[in-house]
Amino acid sequence: MKRIAKAHWNGTLQEGKGEISTQSNVLNDTQYSFKTRFADGIGTNPEELIAAAHAGCFSMALSATLAHHNITAGDIFTTATVDLDMQALSITGIHLDLRASVIEGVDEATFTEIAEGAKAHCIVSKALNVPITLTVVYA
Repeated sequence: MKRIAKAHWNGTLQEGKGEISTQSNVLNDTQYSFKTRFADGIGTNPEELIAAAHAGCFSMALSATLAHHNITAGDIFTTATVDLDMQALSITGIHLDLRASVIEGVDEATFTEIAEGAKAHCIVSKALNVPITLTVVYA
């Protein structure tokens, strides 16, 4: 299986602009620029897309890991925050903030342990070479 995304860029780093598209067309010539990446411009940026991919992947991995334990997931809300070091121009870590509805018969310690396992086995987590942290609110 392969997934494809395409990017086009034209111009200098600070004055140029580009478009990003995905195979599914969810992103279709979506603009990105220096301002969308490092300021508050309109459009997307690579770090935001990594955060979205990680939040989605982790949420699905958690659901699958719960199912492996014969537990049906309730509502799972994940926010992924990518930390970008502007001096080193590198991603230094990602924090996953999980809010999940309580599942009858599953205590918080068990749920948190399962969530930590899902974090470790999430496909996007395994693809990233940065520290990944997790906070769980199980209520």
